[in-house]
Amino acid sequence: MSDSPPSFEQIVDAHYQGLFRFAVSMCRNEAVAQDLVQQTFLQWARKGHMLRDGSKVKTWLYTTIYREWLSIARREKKHEQVEFEPDLHSPAQQDDEEQTPRVDAVTLQKALDQLDPAYRAPLVLFYLKELSYREIAESLGIPIGTVMSRLSRAKDHLRRILLKFEENILPASFTP
Repeated sequence: MSDSPPSFEQIVDAHYQGLFRFAVSMCRNEAVAQDLVQQTFLQWARKGHMLRDGSKVKTWLYTTIYREWLSIARREKKHEQVEFEPDLHSPAQQDDEEQTPRVDAVTLQKALDQLDPAYRAPLVLFYLKELSYREIAESLGIPIGTVMSRLSRAKDHLRRILLKFEENILPASFTP
């Protein structure tokens, strides 16, 4: 790896798709998502040179796009929402616990929609965008301990929601 920082084109090539998917999951509108990504890269073109640690480009970009979305959401008086993208990801992986339901992507998306945005955002950033606890904390402007706590609670809430879905799917006369 060379000591020279990546070029603007390299940064766009490396991060465009992930930022776009994250933006779509927040705003649920491809046109707005494209605007958010464009605004994020515009901010990078203006201020990216001030970043001292080149290894934090991804965190900087996700933080910026998240803040841009919050700005839009405040203006429109909407709540921030992040949703699962079923066509890009496989169903939830099984935990060692017996109570983990088996679900398809559509059911998982419906369950994620029922999660509070404060829990949904760290869950999506950790499992789908593969950001570290520190990167999530920096992106959302919360302490690392809060990220870990919200992830744990989000998984518990999601598990309960999915179990309720599973109970409603089985016929009343069904007994295992």
